[in-house]
Amino acid sequence: MKANELIYGRPESEWDELEDACLDFLMERARAGLTNYTDLNRELVRRTGLAAFDFGQAADRAALGHLLGLVADRTFADSGLLISALVTYLHGDGPAAGFFGLAADHGLISRTATALEQEAFWSGHVRKVQERYGRKAAT
Repeated sequence: MKANELIYGRPESEWDELEDACLDFLMERARAGLTNYTDLNRELVRRTGLAAFDFGQAADRAALGHLLGLVADRTFADSGLLISALVTYLHGDGPAAGFFGLAADHGLISRTATALEQEAFWSGHVRKVQERYGRKAAT
């Protein structure tokens, strides 16, 4: 990537900062429970001072999904877990479809999993993420 190339309208330096802030926040949240996209967005602004993602824009929704993918990939090699499992829709009804695509990319779930299989996988994965990172954050 060229130094001045933009990803979802943001320079690489912003992505590095957003990724670090997102990972730190999710590590902290692992002890306390789930979070949602709205609270994550607000926390990223607070921690970085960068512009919020505008959920009214498809590109910004995709950009936040991209960020969660970066963070999940960053920790996956070490843990075999997707820390992004902790992020749900505002009313807590589960993660976005992109989470299951990422899980399939990592061989954790079938691309043809039913909604019931996805729900069972997600809830078990959340428990594993909280056990792994919640314990780590507590020490």
